[in-house]
Amino acid sequence: MRREPQNRISMKGLKVWRLYGIMQTAITTLIVAGVAFLTYFFDWPKWIWLICIAIPIIDTYVFIYLFPKLRWLRWRYEVSEQEIEIQHGLFIMKRTLVPMVRVQHVDTEQGPILRKYNLSSITISTAATIHTIPALEMEEADELRTRISQLARVAEEDV
Repeated sequence: MRREPQNRISMKGLKVWRLYGIMQTAITTLIVAGVAFLTYFFDWPKWIWLICIAIPIIDTYVFIYLFPKLRWLRWRYEVSEQEIEIQHGLFIMKRTLVPMVRVQHVDTEQGPILRKYNLSSITISTAATIHTIPALEMEEADELRTRISQLARVAEEDV
C-alpha cells in the first residue's frame, strides 16, 4: 500500500473551519431558541426544553471543536510529476489520485473569510471531476497552481 501524502493544509484552515462551525452553531441555536420560545406559548412537555438546551451544547462541541480538528488532521495532499494525490475525510477516508495528463486547468479561489486569514483554495479540474485542496497559504497556493499547470503541460506533451 502507498504511503499517505505528506503535505498538510495550513493550520489557519483549522481556524477558518472553526469559524464556519461558529456560524453554523449560531444558526442552529437561533432555530432551537425559537422552538424553546414556542414552548412558553404551548403546553409542550418539559423534555423539549432539555433537548433545546442539549442541541446547542452538542452542536458547539461537534462543529466547532471535533469535526474541524479531525478534518485538519486528515487532510493531506501531494503533487508529483505524474499525479496529484489527495486524502481527506472525517469517518471515511477518501484517497484520490489525479493523473497529470487528465488535468485540464487549475484555479485558486478565495472568499472573504479565507482572504482575512491570507488563505486560498486550489481547484483542479479534469474532464470528469473537480478536486479541491482547501485552506492553503496564498503563496503556497500560487506556487502549487503554477507547478501543477507546468507539470500538466509537460505530461500532455509526453503523450
